[in-house]
Order: sequence, then C-alpha cells, then structure tokens
Amino acid sequence: MDAPFYQEAGINEGWIVLAADATIGPREDSEAWRVALVGASLQLFHKDWPQSARWPVAFGGLSGGAKRSGFLAAMLASTNPVKICGFFLAGINDDRISVAYKTYHPPPSFLNIPIWLSSGTGDPIAPPFKNEHVRASLVNTGFKHVRVESFAGGHEVDPAQVHLALRWFRQIGNF
Repeated sequence: MDAPFYQEAGINEGWIVLAADATIGPREDSEAWRVALVGASLQLFHKDWPQSARWPVAFGGLSGGAKRSGFLAAMLASTNPVKICGFFLAGINDDRISVAYKTYHPPPSFLNIPIWLSSGTGDPIAPPFKNEHVRASLVNTGFKHVRVESFAGGHEVDPAQVHLALRWFRQIGNF
C-alpha cells in the first residue's frame, strides 16, 4: 500500500523498492509480525541474488509507519547482518528509533545511520516543530546524522524529498 510513495523516486535513484506484506492478516499486528515479513523478503532476495546481501537497505515510512520502521530496523540490525544505510521518516511526531535502539541493542554503528525527517508545513499531525523535537531526541540518544526538512504540503510523503534523502544516504554512506 505504501510502495507508490517511494517507487518513482527509488527507481529513478537506482534502488529497488520493497514493501513487504502478507496475503493473510495476523491475529495481532506487531513489530514481530512485520519484521518477519521484511526478514523473509530480504532472505528471498539474498537467495535469488546472493550479491544483494551486500546491498544497502533504507527504511521509510509515513506517520505510524515511520515510527514502526525504526523498530523493524533495530530488530533486524540486532539479529542479522543487514547494511542499513538510512531512514526516511515522514510525518513523524515522536522519536521511536531511540526507544528501539535501547530496547533491541543493535550494534553501536546503528547510531551512524543517517535519518531524514520530513514534514509538510501544513501537517496538523506532525508539523515541522515536532520534527525538531524528534531531531533533538535522536541527537541526545547519539545519532550522528539527523536532517530535518519541510515542504509545502500536509501529512504526506513528498517524493522530491525521497529523491534527496536517497542521494544523501549514498553520500553519507559512501556507496
């Protein structure tokens, strides 16, 4: 459902866009359910394309999906050798990545992953000043590369910012 938000920008920047979903619904939606879907999808990629195990992986989401992506990445990073290269978090009004970092104990290099915070100037749920609060919390936790950007819009993903974020991830990660 969310893949279209990222598809054009991702493909234009040379990325594969993956939005893992299941044909059945869980009895209870949870981070464990979601990380199982993402992990299984990545394993399938690695099986079919062994070189993909070395590919960088970026996580993204809008609103609750942005909050959840931090948990998924921290869970994967603490159990699998996934090369996480960035977070694109749109419409986020609360820092959940710091909580995930403290809960799942990924390696210290997790703090070097660049984080792009994006919000619309007219977003009533996560206005730009909320992104500043999230940024301050992330920096306080120890994240080293946190960028805050806004755009003319509401509670949505701005594809132009997805383009810029993917380029920034590449620049920070030197890949």
